Amino acid sequence: MAYNTKFVPAMIPGEFGNLRRLTFLWMTECNLIGEIPERMTNLSALEHLDLSRNMLTGPIPEGLFSLKNLSRLYLFHNKLSGQMPSSVSALNLVEIDLAMNNLTGPIPEDLGKLQSLTVLKLYSNNLSGEIPASIGKIPSLLIFRVFTNSLSGILPPDLGLHSALEAFEVSNNQFSGQLPQNLCANGVLTGVVANSNNLTGEIPESLGNCRTLRTLQLYNNNFTGIVPSGIWTLFNLSSLMISGNSFSGSLPTRTAWNLSRIEINNNRFSGQIPAEISSWSSLMVFKASNNFLSGNIPEELTSLSHLITLSLDDNQLEGELPPNIISWRSLTSLNVSRNKISGPIPAAVGSLPDLLNLDLSSNQLSGEIPLELGNLELTTLNLSSNKLSGKIPNEFNNLAYETSFLNNPNLCANNPVLNLHSCSVRSRDSDQLSPKYLILVLALALAVFFVTLLSSLLIIRDYRRRKIRRDLSTWKLTSFHRLDFTEANILSSLRDDNLIGYGGSGKVYRISIGRSGDYVAVKRIWNGRKLDARHEKEFLAEVEILGTIRHSNIVKLLCCISSDDSKLLVYEYKENESLDRWLHQRKRKLNSGASSAFQAFLDWPTRLQIAIGAAQGLCYMHHDCSPPIIHRDVKSSNILLDSEFNSSIADFGLAKTLVRQGEAYTMSAVAGSFGYFAPEYAYTTKVNEKIDVYSFGVVLLELVTGKEPNNGDENMSLAEGAWRHFAEGKPIEEALDKEIKKQCHSEDMTTVFKLGLICTGNSPSTRPSMKEVLHILRKCSASETWERKTVGREFDVTPLLGNATYLSSYRKSKKLSIEDGSGSLAYSV
Repeated sequence: MAYNTKFVPAMIPGEFGNLRRLTFLWMTECNLIGEIPERMTNLSALEHLDLSRNMLTGPIPEGLFSLKNLSRLYLFHNKLSGQMPSSVSALNLVEIDLAMNNLTGPIPEDLGKLQSLTVLKLYSNNLSGEIPASIGKIPSLLIFRVFTNSLSGILPPDLGLHSALEAFEVSNNQFSGQLPQNLCANGVLTGVVANSNNLTGEIPESLGNCRTLRTLQLYNNNFTGIVPSGIWTLFNLSSLMISGNSFSGSLPTRTAWNLSRIEINNNRFSGQIPAEISSWSSLMVFKASNNFLSGNIPEELTSLSHLITLSLDDNQLEGELPPNIISWRSLTSLNVSRNKISGPIPAAVGSLPDLLNLDLSSNQLSGEIPLELGNLELTTLNLSSNKLSGKIPNEFNNLAYETSFLNNPNLCANNPVLNLHSCSVRSRDSDQLSPKYLILVLALALAVFFVTLLSSLLIIRDYRRRKIRRDLSTWKLTSFHRLDFTEANILSSLRDDNLIGYGGSGKVYRISIGRSGDYVAVKRIWNGRKLDARHEKEFLAEVEILGTIRHSNIVKLLCCISSDDSKLLVYEYKENESLDRWLHQRKRKLNSGASSAFQAFLDWPTRLQIAIGAAQGLCYMHHDCSPPIIHRDVKSSNILLDSEFNSSIADFGLAKTLVRQGEAYTMSAVAGSFGYFAPEYAYTTKVNEKIDVYSFGVVLLELVTGKEPNNGDENMSLAEGAWRHFAEGKPIEEALDKEIKKQCHSEDMTTVFKLGLICTGNSPSTRPSMKEVLHILRKCSASETWERKTVGREFDVTPLLGNATYLSSYRKSKKLSIEDGSGSLAYSV
């Protein structure tokens, strides 16, 4: 019997115990209260019992674990208390999930008798005592999750030796002793999550040979010794988090091809950062604070173009900062404080478009603060305790940066708001000059200045005109639409005063094309000499795709203009720029105390309109183009908005066409943006259009929460944070953007939040198609009534890159659904 329609709170009828021939009882999410009736233990034929996600209280009836035919028992996410039944004679049990309750006491020794048990989930309770050693001998055990309890003692040493263990998660307990030596004995282990315990000893050497391992989380323990060399180069490893231990040794010269997160804070690593760090090509997060690293920061570190976070603070680094920092274009956080770094602050730091947090404090930096730093939209800035001098950039002369410049006695400011010296010092002679004389001198100086400026502008204009006429013959224009401008109009306006930003591989300009006031957007792909292979490839991809497709929700490529050392892509101009700026840049600037051009916020109807438009563009690419096109870099900064906030998909430099419908594309390198990566990037090079569905799901979560894609809780991405919020049973309304949820019916926003979760499912095959996504969004827009129904295909909620302890615990156990009134669409997660 399946029983999951929404009800007012009710108790389980005791009469259910009379259904002696009942084999299947599913009462998940029925608002059940009270205790589980003791008479339920009379259901001798029962094989499957699911009472999950209710508000049941009291103890688990002792007899439930004695039902001879019971194979699956799901009681997770209730308020059950007391101890687990000590006697277990239901030997057919295959899956037990009692997670997220208030259970106390020990884990029963009798669980070791269950020779068919494959899944044991007891996490997020108040269990205590030791894990019975017999559990490690169960021959069928695949999933073992007991994190967030008060368990202690040593871990069963045989875990993994007798069964093909896939998931081992014991974090946030009080375990001591060593990790079991044979966790990966059968070669299928994907995750070891044992952080926040009292574990000691060294990492088992056998884990260095575990090719299936994707995440290793051992932070906040008492491990010692050297990390086995094989760990660093495990083929599938994407996340290594071992902070807060006493590991020693030097950094490796080589790492796994897709290792994207390395966290080794608060250990005893020493020696220099190797020049071979340039081979760590997939690295996005590198945290190595509070170690004993020494020597210079190598220039090779700047070749890691995917870096999001770099923390090298509290080490013994010296020398100057690398000048070629400009290649860190994705960097959001840079911390090298409390070292011995000297020399000037590179002006290139001011050209990092996404940098939010900059901490260079407690070093020996000298010289002036580059004016370019004023271009940054910083949330935090700390340049304290250095030897800096001169005037601070005007953008920092406000109370938001009150503690940013402490202990730099030679710094000053014009009309200082901060506790700094004034830079304007009048001489005695100037005090004695009469006001009339000063006015005369000023007037003459201004006259000379304006005459000189006018002459210079005329000379420069004539020179440019002659140069453009001379150089036009070297440029080739290829048009894809009817144009009312020439290449001369474009080339003459490629000036810094028309610069509006940076695209994926070049500068972007806004250029007027006539007296009508119309504009075009021009992306210039250029590296100063010849285009390298990557830029040439991106240019050809964008021209090939945008030059042939026509859709109102895909940005229109008007023409391309090319020469030997430059490529210009000319697009229709979108007045309201990117979705990212409306969702996030406004908040960044307001939080930093700076003014923003985006003072207004997007209301919910506008956000839904934007989502539908972007979905229409992707749906056209996936379902109406032959062959289909995958974008590979869907994100809010690549969704452009016109004056009416109609959305268009942009930046096709990474896009690829599939050979035929349904055929995967084989990548040679990881593409896309951190926070939007689909999890299959961690284990395969073959991808299909479902990577766009995942990225679009992140955009949906941005729209309903207002958060940035890397802004999940506790160092998680937005998708991971949203899954954890859902998995812990918190009201979805708490996750919604506070600016808009009061102005609309929250049911529509809740539906889009759930749709974002479904799109960010772990397995590509279980994500909906863009056609299905668009169908749901249009139903939301039409204010249709949505119902919840746990039917349809199951979605895997294993977390992105395997980083989140809590999320990885909900595979095969969480139910989430969206259905339209006709029943034509239904998903179960």
